[in-house]
This record gives sequence, structure tokens and C-alpha cells, in this order.
Amino acid sequence: MDELIAVLREQRPDIDFATQKSLIDDEVLDSFDIISVIALVSEHYGVTIPPEEIIPENFNSAESLYALILSLLKNE
Repeated sequence: MDELIAVLREQRPDIDFATQKSLIDDEVLDSFDIISVIALVSEHYGVTIPPEEIIPENFNSAESLYALILSLLKNE
């Protein structure tokens, strides 16, 4: 989880990913940010996020994104 937060902070150092729980709901991240996060996840974790998983609930917090990554790694 700490690695994910570090990767996200490289992309957007202005956001406290460790405590923010509503990145999408509060419009902290926009669509361009989501595309960037998807690319970062693919690069750093070697997983592809399928289109059906690109939903607000999976990107609202670092915890929810990390849970998605673990799920995708488990299903490989």
C-alpha cells in the first residue's frame, strides 16, 4: 500500500492519498488523472484494469485502488 501511495504522489504531489477517501466524489481527480493512474498501475504492478472496473468506487481512495490491484493480481 505504501508503494502505491508513493507512486500516486509522484503523479499528484498536491493530494494526500493516505487520508483522502473521496477522490472521485469530491472531484479531486479528473478523467485525465484517472487515465494516468491506470497507466501507472499497469506500469508498476503489471496488471491491466479492465473497463468494467473503471468505476468511481475503485478510484475514490488509495485503499480501494489497492484492493482492486490485489484482486487483479490474484486473478492472473
